[in-house]
Formats: sequence, structure tokens, C-alpha cells
Amino acid sequence: MGQLIDGKWEQDALDGKKRASGKFVRADSVFRNWVTADGSAGPTGNGGFKAEAGRYHLYVSYACPWAHRTLIYRALKELDGAIGYSVVNWFMGEHGWTFEKDDKGEGGDELFESDYLFEIYQKANPRYTGRVTVPVLWDKDTGTVVSNESSEIIRMLNTAFVGVSGNDADFYPNDKRPEIDALNERIYHAVNNGVYRTGFAFSQEAYEEAVEELFDTLDMLDDRLASRRFLVGALPTEADWRLLPTLLRFDLVYHGHFKCNRKKLIEYQHLWPYTRDLYQWPGVAETCNFAHMRRHYYHSHKVINPFRIVAIGPDIDWSAPPEREHLE
Repeated sequence: MGQLIDGKWEQDALDGKKRASGKFVRADSVFRNWVTADGSAGPTGNGGFKAEAGRYHLYVSYACPWAHRTLIYRALKELDGAIGYSVVNWFMGEHGWTFEKDDKGEGGDELFESDYLFEIYQKANPRYTGRVTVPVLWDKDTGTVVSNESSEIIRMLNTAFVGVSGNDADFYPNDKRPEIDALNERIYHAVNNGVYRTGFAFSQEAYEEAVEELFDTLDMLDDRLASRRFLVGALPTEADWRLLPTLLRFDLVYHGHFKCNRKKLIEYQHLWPYTRDLYQWPGVAETCNFAHMRRHYYHSHKVINPFRIVAIGPDIDWSAPPEREHLE
């Protein structure tokens, strides 16, 4: 792993503070600007970014669940023609994310033909210090990063671009926000980030704390879905779409690679068909690249998997009918 220090790429490992505590601590995102329909200030107070077709570009990884959120929203909100995107290689090595094409010829920086993702951060801020992560929402007009915080990017895509795409589906409706927010908070801590807290734990105590919270929350979600098709209401909301990328990777990599192995997703009576239900939602399956997911985790995390042996299984049938339409 590595990061930019005063605009220069430097190598590092999982730092000593994380090792000393035994716990994995995720760094906060740095770019927190906001796109709005008219360019006025958004929730973070930073305005000047107006929603316009062709103005913005996403940098993503098919392997990364945080970036996957933004691809899902781009598809759901029918923004394919309005917002382009570039894909990094599945392998994250000594120079972080690269734009090297994969063995199928996919990948590359569509805007600048950069070699490394950190070059995009340098363009936005030549003195940038911090992690170089995906997703990145880039503004071609001002030549800077709008945001690298996935939870805020998906809210921009949800509301700001309605006049651009004509798609007025709202996955964060006003009357459901308190319930969505409460679920998001627990799911982020215990599940989305919980699999990383489990996999990158450096002490038995930290591992057991994280893995117990993870499965307690999965059990709660399974119980919740026994009588309803989605987490909040009769249609998917932001809570569902934020959870889905983690579930799609669960049996594929987190169960084995991150030792999240008390139970498999396919063993959950309700979570498993629920995941297939969301996967089969129009446009979602096309955002998934399971080969990138599998290869990235097993090959990039040398500290966990020093011989970089990529597991061959499991084979998962995402196309099986979920049979949840009767639930509301």
C-alpha cells in the first residue's frame, strides 16, 4: 500500500498505529464537494458544481465495493450517456491503483491516459496528502475532483441529475430518511466496513469483536427480511444499494479471504434470495465483474495472502429466481 505525501507517492504498509491497536481504521475521504441541480451549495456547503450531461467522469474499480455503489447508481438513474467512467486494473500493488488493461483489454484512463490513479489526485491538488482511493468523481470543466466519498456521490447521482437523465426515481425519500439513516449507520460499521475490520484485524481480540458484530448484524438483517422484500418499504432504497456490494462479495472473497466464516451468505434463508433479487434488478448485473473482485482481494492483499494464491471457488448462481415478489 502507499499514499501521496505532499503530492509525492510514498510506499508504506498498514501503519503502526493500526497494528498497535490491532484494529483496522479507515481514513476519511478528503474531497467533499457537491454537485447540485443548479450549482448551489450542497449539504457540505461546497457549491459551484452544476449537474450537466458530459461534464463529470467517474474513476472506479470493479473490485471495490465503495466504487461499485456509484456504478449501480449510474445504471439505476440511467446516467450512462451523461457520465462516463474509467476503470482501474484489478491489482493494487506498490503504486496503488493503476490503469493497466486487464487480460480482456478492459481498463485505462479515458480522459488523460494516466498510468496511475494517484496522477488524477495530483491533477486536482499537486500538494495532496492522503490515500488514493476509488471512487473519484471528476469535473472536466474545472479540472478537479468533486468527491471521493462514495456515500455522497450516490446521493448526488440520486437527486442532482434528475433533469439530465429524466429519471426521477428517489432512493432516499424524505419520509424514509430516519429509518434509512439508522440502518446505514449500523450496516456501514458492522457490515460494509465490518468485513475489512475483520479481515485486517491484527489481534484475536479485534478480529472477534469485528466478526461478532458482523454476523449479529447479518442475523438482524435476515430476520428483518423475513416479512419484507426490501429493508425499508416495498421498493429498494439507499439502504439496500449500500448493502448490496458487500453481499455480492461475501461468499466470493470475504468468507474465506477475510475469515468472515461463521456462516455463508447462501446459508441465510432471507438474505440470500434478497441479494439475488437486487442483483437481478434492471441494470445492476451489468455493473458486476466477479473476476476482478476475486483476483483483486486474493492477489493484492499480500499481508493476508503472502503467496497470492487466488481461490477458484465458489461458483455462485446469481440467476436463480429470488421468489420474493410476494413480500411488501
